[in-house]
Amino acid sequence: QVQLVESGGGPALPGGSLRLSCAASGNTADIGVMGWYRRVPGKVREMVASIARGGTPGYAEFATGRFTISRDNANNMVYLQMDNLRPEDTAIYQCNANLLKSGDRYWGQGIQVTVSS
Repeated sequence: QVQLVESGGGPALPGGSLRLSCAASGNTADIGVMGWYRRVPGKVREMVASIARGGTPGYAEFATGRFTISRDNANNMVYLQMDNLRPEDTAIYQCNANLLKSGDRYWGQGIQVTVSS
């Protein structure tokens, strides 16, 4: 099993920045792709960004050019740097980890990001 704990959310002004962090614990040696997703009440959860164990990133179209995902395998961390935030980025952001051997997926509890003037 893997436990994921997010931090770094909160309020931000339009055009501002936030950096989300996700700490993984448990069976971290078996973690493959990690990612960030977001959800808004009444809408389907959507992928924001993902990153392979080797560091190759992938982004949703809305995140490209504004968000940067990174990971520190030695410390079992994954980050999401969010710049030029927009009100429509307001959501609960969740960290995700996928295990290599079993294919099991794990989720953090989520952290609120609110972009408003």
